[in-house]
Amino acid sequence: MEADRDERLRREAAEYYRGHRVPQRMEEALNTLFPLRPADLYGDLANYFSKFSKAPVVCKLAGRKVLDGVGQPTLEVEIYCTVKNREKRICSAIISSHYQIPENALSETTEADEKERNDSVTTAVEWVNESLSTMIRDWKPTDQCEIDKMLGEYFSKKEEEKKGIEEEEEDDDTVSVTSCAPSAVAQSGQKKEAKTGKKSSIQTTIPPAEPSESVLCGSLAIGGTSLAVAKAGASINGIPLYLHTALLKRSQDSPKEMTLPLPMVTLLSCEKFSPSKLKLVKEVMLIPPVQLSLKQGIERALDIQKEMMRLLEPAGKAPSPHLADSKKGRARHKEKQAPVKGKYEILTGTFRSPDEMVDTYVELVNKFPSIIALVDPLRKEDRQQWNNLCRALGSKCYLIAEDAATNTSKLKTDQNINIPMCSGVVLKYVNQTKVSDLVELTARLDGQRRVTILGSPDGESSDDSLVDLAVGLGARFVKLGGLSRGERVTKYNRLLAIEEELAKNRTLRYDANFEFADFDEESQPEKQQPEVLPPPQQDSVPSQLSVPALQGHKVPAQLLESSTLT
Repeated sequence: MEADRDERLRREAAEYYRGHRVPQRMEEALNTLFPLRPADLYGDLANYFSKFSKAPVVCKLAGRKVLDGVGQPTLEVEIYCTVKNREKRICSAIISSHYQIPENALSETTEADEKERNDSVTTAVEWVNESLSTMIRDWKPTDQCEIDKMLGEYFSKKEEEKKGIEEEEEDDDTVSVTSCAPSAVAQSGQKKEAKTGKKSSIQTTIPPAEPSESVLCGSLAIGGTSLAVAKAGASINGIPLYLHTALLKRSQDSPKEMTLPLPMVTLLSCEKFSPSKLKLVKEVMLIPPVQLSLKQGIERALDIQKEMMRLLEPAGKAPSPHLADSKKGRARHKEKQAPVKGKYEILTGTFRSPDEMVDTYVELVNKFPSIIALVDPLRKEDRQQWNNLCRALGSKCYLIAEDAATNTSKLKTDQNINIPMCSGVVLKYVNQTKVSDLVELTARLDGQRRVTILGSPDGESSDDSLVDLAVGLGARFVKLGGLSRGERVTKYNRLLAIEEELAKNRTLRYDANFEFADFDEESQPEKQQPEVLPPPQQDSVPSQLSVPALQGHKVPAQLLESSTLT
C-alpha cells in the first residue's frame, strides 16, 4: 500500500510539473502523511526527477597561463559541463611543465629554454581554447579512455607536423651548404678533422650522455586536459579523484581496501654544482617506518627536520625554513661546466669509475643498513653497472630510476620499458602525459614486480591531484620534496586528509613490510628476458631499515652522507 501511495504521489507531482494545478486531495494527503513544507517536498521531487535527466557532458574548455612554484609559466585548464541544461564550471587542473635543462647549460642556453617554455605554454593555451575544446565537446567527462585516445591522436598529429617542418628545414640547409665555394668547404672540413683528432686523444671510461628528450611545443595541453577530465569525472560521479583513478585502473571494480604511498621526505638538499664533475649526493630523504600511521610518520619527520636545522645553522642565527628546499630555482640557476671527465666525484678530489661506484654503494649500504633506497645512483648510460648494482644490493634496498628513466609517455610506448635494470621508477605527470598512460604503465610495472613512485617535477604547483593519482594507482612511494613551501605542504595535507577519510570508511590497509627483489634468483640471460624482475622475497625487512626509527630525534652525522642518494 505504501508503494502504491508513493507512486500515485509521483504521478500527481508529474502532472504539476507539466503545468497542471496540484489536486486538493494531494495537498491534504501531504499535510496528513508528511510533515514537510512545500519547498522541501518540491526539492525532493526535483531530486527524484533529476535521475532521469541527461548525463552531464563537456561543453567547453578554458586554458590560461599561470605561474608554478618557481615562478615559471605553466598551464591551467578549466572544464565546463552542461548539467541539467545549464553551463557549469566543474573544476580546473594545473599541470607542471618539465624541461630537462642540463646542469652545464650556458646562460644563453638557459634564456633560450625559458623562452621556449613560455612559447610552449602560449601554444598550449591556444590548443585548449580552440582545437581541444571543440574536439571533446559533448563527450561525457567519465569517458576518460576515449578522450585520452583522442588526445593522443591529436598529439601524434602535431608531432608529425613538426617532423615535416624539420625535414623541410634540413633540405633547405643541405641546398645552401652545397652551394658554398669549394675552398670554404675544404677549410671547414679541415677544421672539423683537426678538432675530431684532438678529441680522440681523450680517454673516456663511460658512454657519453644521451641527448635530452625534446618537448613538443604545446604538449602541456594534452596532460592538462586529461587531468581536468579525470577531476571532472570524479566530481560528476560524486567520488574523490583517488577512488575515480582506482576504478579506472581496476576497470570499474571498486576496491575493498586501499593503501597509502609512503612519503619520501627530503631532509637535506646538497645542491652545490661543481664544474666538470658528476655529483654523488643531491638529496637526503627520510622514509617513515611502515609501522607508523602517515600522520605519525610526518610528525616524526618534522621533528627530525627541526633538529637538523638546529644542528646545521651557525650559532646565534635563526633557522632557515628552506633547509630542505631542494628544487627552488633549480631550473633557473645553472653554472657553466666543462665536459665530464668520465668519473664520479664522491668527495672533493676523490673520483670513482662506474665499476668502482658499485663497490662504493655496496660498502655504504652494508655499513648503514638504514639506507632502504638509492635514487639514480648511476647515470642511465651505465647499464652494465646498474645490472651489477641490482644483483649486489637488490635484496637489501630499492634501486630507483628517476632521471635515469625516460619520460612517462615514452615508457608507455616502449613495450620493454627501455630503462636500466632497477627496482622501480619515478613517474611524473608532466607535458603530454595522460591519466590513461599512468594507469597502463603502473599496471605493467606491477606485473614486472617494480615499485611505482609518483614524484613532483621541478616546477610544481599547488594542484594536489598528484597525491590522489598516487593513492588511486597504488604507488608504493610518493616523492614530494621537503616539508616546506605551500605547493608541497598542500600535497602532504591532502595525503593526510585521504588517510583520515579511508580510516573513517574502514577501507584503509597498512602495508607493514618492505619487499625487496633478489635479482640473482631465477635470473635468465638478458637477451631472453631483458631487465624483468623475478618475484620479490616475502620476508619482511628488519625494523632498523626505517631511518626515522632512530632513538630520539637526533640524526647521526653519517646519515647526512648516506641516506637516500640521488
